[in-house]
Amino acid sequence: MFSLVKHSANNLNKWCVCTKTMAVRDLKSWTGGIKYPGFTYYPREGEVDPPYTATKLFMVQRVKRYLYNPYWQKKILTDMGLDHKGSDIAIVKNTPEMNARLWQVKHLIKITPIQTPDGLPEKGDYWGTHLDTEGVFRISKKFLPDTKRLEATEDFEKLAKRVDKDTVEQNCRNKWLNPWSTIV
Repeated sequence: MFSLVKHSANNLNKWCVCTKTMAVRDLKSWTGGIKYPGFTYYPREGEVDPPYTATKLFMVQRVKRYLYNPYWQKKILTDMGLDHKGSDIAIVKNTPEMNARLWQVKHLIKITPIQTPDGLPEKGDYWGTHLDTEGVFRISKKFLPDTKRLEATEDFEKLAKRVDKDTVEQNCRNKWLNPWSTIV
């Protein structure tokens, strides 16, 4: 399990020779490692990783200067629309191609995974949605439009007897120009 390795360090002037013995763990004898891309993880006894599902979207914000960077990094930022104000954000998909592009400008941006605790909205139904600065995408049901009120508004606009905008503007203008007359 352990093997002893002797290290020695010589001084440039050869005045002192220091030796130190270290215990180094022999990793080849360890078993039960979980292989990840690029490394092997050896958990402790009883330790289990919590389940994790990757997010579908990232919120990207530029935190460093756009100027004085190489042209290929500027192109990546421009393609995402992060070349203007520093407070602008971009929503990008979590794909290998996009992750490779984000890796090239990782020192210029802040990446926040977008969490959807309320689920994703249905297609075309974006009423009452809000994206938080911490990357939480909320759907509020109380902000949904009232269908009865929308229908009542449409019916009112179709009425022939209602007062239209042009008539109201004309009467207000006449009242302004002739304030003491009886024109109403």
